[in-house]
Amino acid sequence: MLRQMTLGDLETVLDWAAAEGWNPGQGDAAAFRAADPQGFFMAEQDGRLAAAISVVNHDADNAFLGLYICHPDFRGQGIGLALWTHALRHAGKRSVGLDGVPAQQTKYARAGFLFTGSTVRMEGTMHVQTGGQNPSLRLADPGDAGALLALDRAAVGYARSAFLSGWVLQTPGRRTVVADGPAGPIGFATARLCRSGGKIGPVIAPDTATALALIAAAARTLDLNRVALDVPQQNAALVNALREVGFAETFRTARMVRGAPPGQTASLQAVATLELG
Repeated sequence: MLRQMTLGDLETVLDWAAAEGWNPGQGDAAAFRAADPQGFFMAEQDGRLAAAISVVNHDADNAFLGLYICHPDFRGQGIGLALWTHALRHAGKRSVGLDGVPAQQTKYARAGFLFTGSTVRMEGTMHVQTGGQNPSLRLADPGDAGALLALDRAAVGYARSAFLSGWVLQTPGRRTVVADGPAGPIGFATARLCRSGGKIGPVIAPDTATALALIAAAARTLDLNRVALDVPQQNAALVNALREVGFAETFRTARMVRGAPPGQTASLQAVATLELG
């Protein structure tokens, strides 16, 4: 049986993802569902949850596919493929992006997805000073919502208002830091606690120096020591800067798109999450 996913199902699916080494963030489920509540799908077999997928419609022209996972007990039976076909109908004529492991790149290409670049997971210890903080960096407040949405849209190439509004909420396990310029916010970064350590993303900044300052400040808000960031390979300057302070690549995915790719810019220093782009 193919059906829409409930919030309880989503929590279970994120447990599956954790077992596969994806290391989801605490509180991700609510933010994911806020993006497009109708865009999450489950397959059941013999009364058990068998496979999951999301196809989130962000705006009239762009969707993102994620959380594509089949429980080990049901692999190789065509269940995942049936759910994939069913869920993609939700996108309609929208362009659809995904982040897939390179080993599956050929399979996604057969489904009409074209490779547009890699995303590199960089992990390491963020050494930060506790004093002399940059006065242009501060915690985001509700009045920043419009500016953050505009910065995000310019960086990723499309509007994902529902997703971002849920993603940047300030909670005990999630903090968003803003970099201010003379005319207002010029960048931001969101840190969140994960089942192991923490992740920071998105990181949106006009240059590498601002990105590094935001990363350090965001890590500090949650007392994070070891953190992970998912950096578009095109942002080689940030990858190299992170290597210089001891970070290492631990994982990478292939960003693939069916349809016209959105106009992503270099200000997208690190993506929010590999599950939803």
